[in-house]
Amino acid sequence: MAEYDFDVLVIGSGPGGYVAAIRAAQLGLRTACAESRETLGGTCLNVGCIPSKALLHASELFEEAHDGTLAKWGVKTQGVELDLEAMHGGRREAVRGLTGGIEFLFKKNKVEWLKGRASFQDAHSVVVGERAVTAKNIVIATGSSVTPLPGVTVDQQRIVDSTGALELSEVPSHLVVIGGGVIGLELGSVWKRLGARVTVVEYLDQILPGMDGEIRKDAQRIFKKQGFEFKLGTKVTGAQATATGVTLTVEPAAGGAAETIEASHVLVSIGRRPNTEGLGLDKIGLQLNQRHQIETDHDFRTAVDGVWAIGDVIPGPMLAHKAEDEGIAVAENIAGLTGIVNHDVIPSVVYTMPEMSGVGLTEEQAREQGEVKVGKFPMAGNSRAKTNREADGWVKVIADAKTDRVLGVWMINAVAGTMIAQAAQAMEFGATSEDIAYTCHAHPTHSEALKEAAMGVLGKPIHV
Repeated sequence: MAEYDFDVLVIGSGPGGYVAAIRAAQLGLRTACAESRETLGGTCLNVGCIPSKALLHASELFEEAHDGTLAKWGVKTQGVELDLEAMHGGRREAVRGLTGGIEFLFKKNKVEWLKGRASFQDAHSVVVGERAVTAKNIVIATGSSVTPLPGVTVDQQRIVDSTGALELSEVPSHLVVIGGGVIGLELGSVWKRLGARVTVVEYLDQILPGMDGEIRKDAQRIFKKQGFEFKLGTKVTGAQATATGVTLTVEPAAGGAAETIEASHVLVSIGRRPNTEGLGLDKIGLQLNQRHQIETDHDFRTAVDGVWAIGDVIPGPMLAHKAEDEGIAVAENIAGLTGIVNHDVIPSVVYTMPEMSGVGLTEEQAREQGEVKVGKFPMAGNSRAKTNREADGWVKVIADAKTDRVLGVWMINAVAGTMIAQAAQAMEFGATSEDIAYTCHAHPTHSEALKEAAMGVLGKPIHV
């Protein structure tokens, strides 16, 4: 047998990569992880999930203090001011703590960090920086990056991508968000709360593509109530930045007369694309599909023996938690165990206020597949939500009409991102709506709305 430097080499230290490396090391495999950033954690921890949530939380606290919400609770404030640099400081502190935590976990589990960009020489040989290493198994976990928009050049000053939107040194007077997806709406929410006028320009006729139809409809209504402006069915054809602002050229997606929009800043947020360039995949004969993704089998093996792939570089939703689960599974498969990810039960969350989440089939998808029953419960009927003045939203349970098995759960409420975990676990165990309906839920909690929605499938909710 050939002697390798490592049993497993993971390329990329994002949520999929670092989890795969740690799990492989836990299973007794000599493991290394190649990462070119100065810190571990990939996009998610450095410039994605974590810093955006820090700003979402901080901006929400500012808005509550600034707009009189706290006064309604008997907490009077005077002279509330925004210290944007201190807010950015809190974001950076969160990132430092978590990325440093991964470095600690690497040391604890004896994962070697190879610093530098990795490129294949052959199926078992990689150059990382200036160091050549060999590995019996190589896992590609290089994640994704922002999709560029033709005609709009990101300068990270006036025209920014999601990374630049986290670093703005001033509150935009008018922020135009190109793209009505999750990232654009979350970052738009941050700057809207801090005082910006926000306009969302979306090519499609609805925001949040891929989510349940009722989520998409009600989300737009809620965002409009919060002060968002929308230009739907609209295509951006160009952008001209100056020292003081940006002039956007737009036209109807279906064709028509062009017009201009004046903005202080523009956020380009039209999606993400797999990071597959520069890996030297041609040297190992690994072909990409039409979406520039790496195809794998059920066990995350690629077409090249000994090379595996997970996360944003393979088909499926580009979500950190999907990559994490795949990271555990691929490590277990390499170790000869059985690693499985149920891709039919991957929750998705929009971390605005209220939050929006879902798992499984949308109602539209479920109805296409057969007869269903739907139970829907308004948060206005939930005692905890109403007491907390968080009555916006609802919970919906979609079940097979014959078997009662839960096919999908969608919701809008203040803690939807947390609540969706119960729905996902129920679906993982093949639960029926009756199983959820007859499970005792603590009172008073937002989660009782899920129980009531499940009771609604059976035609007998109590509090509505």
